[in-house]
Order: sequence, then structure tokens, then C-alpha cells
Amino acid sequence: MKHKLFLLVLFFSIFFSAQNSFELLNTKKAVIPFKLINNLIFIPINVNGAELTFMLDTGVAETILFSLDNKEIKFLNVEKAKFSGLGGNVSIDGFKSTNNVAKIGDHIINPSMLLFIVIDEEFNISSHIGIPVNGVLGYHFFKNHPISIDYSSKKITIYEDNESEQFKKKIRKFDVLPMSIEKDKPYIFADVEMTNEKKSSKLLIDLGNSDAIWLFPTLIKDFVYNRPNIDDYLGRGFNGDIYGKRSRIHNFYLNDFKFEKPLTAMPDEYSIQHVNLVKDRKGSVGGEIMRRFSIIFDYTGGKLYLKKNRNFDDPFHFNMSGLDFKQDGLEWQEDRVKIEPKKTSETGSEVTANNNFQYKFFLKPIFSIAGIRKDSPAFKVGLLKDDRIITINGSKTSDMTMEKIMELMKSEEGRSITMVIQRKNKEMTFHFVLEDPIPYQE
Repeated sequence: MKHKLFLLVLFFSIFFSAQNSFELLNTKKAVIPFKLINNLIFIPINVNGAELTFMLDTGVAETILFSLDNKEIKFLNVEKAKFSGLGGNVSIDGFKSTNNVAKIGDHIINPSMLLFIVIDEEFNISSHIGIPVNGVLGYHFFKNHPISIDYSSKKITIYEDNESEQFKKKIRKFDVLPMSIEKDKPYIFADVEMTNEKKSSKLLIDLGNSDAIWLFPTLIKDFVYNRPNIDDYLGRGFNGDIYGKRSRIHNFYLNDFKFEKPLTAMPDEYSIQHVNLVKDRKGSVGGEIMRRFSIIFDYTGGKLYLKKNRNFDDPFHFNMSGLDFKQDGLEWQEDRVKIEPKKTSETGSEVTANNNFQYKFFLKPIFSIAGIRKDSPAFKVGLLKDDRIITINGSKTSDMTMEKIMELMKSEEGRSITMVIQRKNKEMTFHFVLEDPIPYQE
């Protein structure tokens, strides 16, 4: 898909605004509804007049745009830039643009947004999320105001400051943890109990990571992988695909909050070799942990506030199929719609059409297999990458969302799955049973 980027490059020095932050207009607090998909938060932002969707990500310092979804936006003050992060390659090319105007609703504005524009189509995450996603938003959203995230109501509240009466009233029933902001990202200390010994560990709070916990084995003294564990694809960073192992640890603690048998991902040394890590960092805590709380980030005060919600005791489920899914756009499909009998205005009698059904056409999603974990249930029965998925357990995938498909694959061990797929214009049926490859063993 071609992006309609109008890049007006200026051949003179660019003077950056030191502000580059979101401010409240004519209000003491503002509320933003969000979408929650696979533990990730998505909010609407208007950039230079275009309505876009950004993922909220405390694990990034700058605001990044990687897709325009065929929307036209004019960017001023543009120059070339390079990006680096998780993944095996050294860097990718892009652009840097200053003095963009970003608005969220009627009361939140950033009149001098700095954007980093990635032009590599492979970095677009929309197909793996199931909705159009245009970019990621990090530090500059959080830096000036306390930000409350309510995962139950799917609402974000921005407060004027941490001295306001509304904010002080809000935090009364929250637990508080000290939080440091280093290289524009938030860090806390938590206790990691691999088997039977707690170890205090410095972790990045990473809302852009859908997993529960990431640990970096090469940075942890005498690290030993818990068994069983599996080799797995962990995700994609700026520099390419991230691989490593998945397992479960015994317990994880945030203050007095305890999580039993949480799933833990451990990227390999190759995947983190180009990351500029802060001193003493051992890993990350992600959305699968944070969604179990109502949380408040206070960057200026250096505090994280937590209050457990109705999700707190949810088990840590794994995608037991071994399949990674993607959405390959949309296509027109016909649905049969029943026509209800009509009454005439003169006699009141019912008149039934000769054909009680009519056909209507709708744009519906196409799902396919993006990857398969070796030795997984799906791998063993012969499913292949790029197989197009027609139905799952009798339900058409065109009537499903990415979230619903993933919920099914995480639902319960021993569940039977029947998939009808299309491979080279031929329909094939496969049966497998969900199996947890990494149950925790004492």
C-alpha cells in the first residue's frame, strides 16, 4: 500500500520546540476512551487534520508514525533519521518532522509534536492487531501530567497536575510504588521468583509489550531457564524479529501484589544486542500484568499508583495452538439476509415475498497464518504459513476479530480446534487439540 506522504524538506537548520508535549485546554482533567486489543491500548489522535490511531507505549521515548492508511497529511520540517531498538539488524531509515499539531478530543493538544516517520511497510503492525494502527505514542504523552488508565472502563484520564484536588482524591485507595524516569522511560523494582528465591529486579514498564514479563538472561547473574521452556518468536522490534524462549516462573511481586506462575519471555542475546539499556535493567513488565490494575503514571512525581481490578485473578493463558495470525485486508462477501413479512396498509393482511431472503454485500476481514511454532499442535497436523483461514470450529473467520481468534486459542487446554483453510485454491480441513507446552513444574 502506498502512503500519500507529502514531505516538504527544508534545507536549513531545524529549530526544535522544547515543549513537544500534550496540554489541557480549558479543563482540569480530560477523559479519552481507548480500545484494548491483546493487552495493548489504542487511542484516536488527530494529526495535522487527519484522524489517526496510535498505540500507547511507555517503552518508547519518541512518537513514531509508520502508516497513514491512505490518508493525506502534509508534514513540514522534515529530515532523514535512523531508528534502533529490539531486533537483530543495526538500524532502519526514516524521517523526522517537527511542529506538527496533534489533538485528542476538544481539550488535549500538542501544538509542536515531533514525529519520527518509518517508511518501511514491514514495520506496520496493523495486520497483526486487526485494526488500522498508524503509530506509537510514548514519553511526550506522559511527561507533564498524571495519567490514569482504567482497563475495566477502557478510559484514560489526564489530570492537570499532581497537586490538584481531583488527583489527590483519586489516589486515596491506590498503592504507590517509586518509579524512575530514565532516558524518557519509566522503571520500577519488582521481585522475581524464578523457583524459590526472590530477587529484586529493575524492570521497564512497557505498555507496548502485550506479554506479562520479559527477562534478559544475559544480564542476570547465574540465570537458569525454568523447565519446561520453548523456543519461540517473541515479536518484532525496530530492527527486526525477536526470538528467544518462553517459560513460567514461580511468582512475581509488585509490592504486596503477588502473581503465581506468570508466563515469561526471554529474548536471546542477538535480539537485544543493539538496545541502549539503562544501568541495571533486567527486563520488562508488560500489558498482561498491567491490565490487572487501574494504574496512574505520575512522571513528574516519580510515582506509579496501582489498584487491582476485576482482571487481577485471571490465569496466565498461553496461545496453545502455536499459530501466529495476521489480517490480510478486507474483501467483499455476500450475506443472506432474511426478509420479514410485510403488511399492506389497506387490508392489514400479510404479503410474503416469493423469495424470503435477499443477499447483501459487506466488507469483511481475511485472516491467514503468519507463522507456526515448531512442534506445536498446529505444526504437527500440517498447517502452513500463509494458509488462509476460512472457518474455526464451524464459525466463519470473516465474522470474527483478531481478538476473538486469539481468545479461542488461549481458552483451555484440551479444547478441540477444527480449521478449514484454503491453500492454493484448495480447501482443506485440519483438527488439533490445544496443549500448553510450558506448564509450570516445581
